[in-house]
Amino acid sequence: MFKTVSMLGVAFLGVTGVALAAGNAELGQAKSAVCAACHGADGNSIALPPPADPWPKLAGQVPEYIIKQVHDFKAGRRKNEQMQPQAQAVADVDLPDIAAYFAKQQIRAEEVSNKALLAQGQQIFLKGKGRPDVVPACVGCHGQHGEGNRDWAKLMSRAPTVLAPAIGGQHANYLENQLKAYKDGSRNNDEARVMRDIARRLSDEEIVAVAEYAATRSR
Repeated sequence: MFKTVSMLGVAFLGVTGVALAAGNAELGQAKSAVCAACHGADGNSIALPPPADPWPKLAGQVPEYIIKQVHDFKAGRRKNEQMQPQAQAVADVDLPDIAAYFAKQQIRAEEVSNKALLAQGQQIFLKGKGRPDVVPACVGCHGQHGEGNRDWAKLMSRAPTVLAPAIGGQHANYLENQLKAYKDGSRNNDEARVMRDIARRLSDEEIVAVAEYAATRSR
């Protein structure tokens, strides 16, 4: 999801705290035990019914994105009463291994039966939204199946490079809550205000629709 087509030229090469060294997934399995209580041993957290804000699934997530978010929680750039103290307890040296472990796990997609909602979400996800509040298609950054920028480590050497997270198969109400947080500004750790600008162009109904559709995508 992007501000305008011209925003595709933004390169997020200065993302604070992103470790570039590849982690060891085998070592990360043991180190990830501290995360399992909330996020699941395999990164597939349990679903919590609305209005609860569920713990996000980490399975299949772009490893550099996991690392960035933990650093943002540590530094206070991203606020969450549960995650901020938990993030402080994770050693920076262990983060690449933990992220590598979760990145290798298979996410389990959600099932949504509301066909009208899915159709609306699919339109935005695959084709975007036209005037007056233009929103380019989510696939431009997050991929056809919501897999995120899986080649971040390779692509970061050339622009445009976007550290876009995997969103396919994520809990729908988690995605909805994050988009609404971007929209009202309570979440503001997106580089160049990209997601905040996109979210404010979406109605609450459209946010629900695109979140529901993204939750059904398998990677």
